[in-house]
Amino acid sequence: MSRAILHATDFSPASRAAFAKAVELARRDHAPLLVVHVMTPPMLPVMGDGYVAPAAWDAVVKSYREASQRKLDAVVRKAKAAGARVRGLLFEGTPADTIVRAAKARRAGTIVVGTHGRSGVARFFLGSVAGRVVASARCPVLTVRGR
Repeated sequence: MSRAILHATDFSPASRAAFAKAVELARRDHAPLLVVHVMTPPMLPVMGDGYVAPAAWDAVVKSYREASQRKLDAVVRKAKAAGARVRGLLFEGTPADTIVRAAKARRAGTIVVGTHGRSGVARFFLGSVAGRVVASARCPVLTVRGR
């Protein structure tokens, strides 16, 4: 059995292209597929003094987590339907760091991540999760350009 293929998704079109490649690799290599989504803290519009009651914040975070889990479950079902042995993992944190830590902890053989193909000012301001994963992962990283 081959080492796991870890696919990191943000549920974007770029991630969907990478997902197809990850499923293909997992099936070809008879490797387990780990589908990872990293939740970043939700942003709330600041009104008044910017205070959000703890109960309100907890409700927002719970709703966000549940929505993320539903999306992740849908991706996992799609991978199973395509014939992959798959498991979904939901994390909270900084995407690139969390993806690399998950790959290391689960001894993934390859990370498959989508890239939006941003350049110039957009890349400067938005950064590149894929670029940071490539720079810091210990295993091979396959980047797949989204459509």
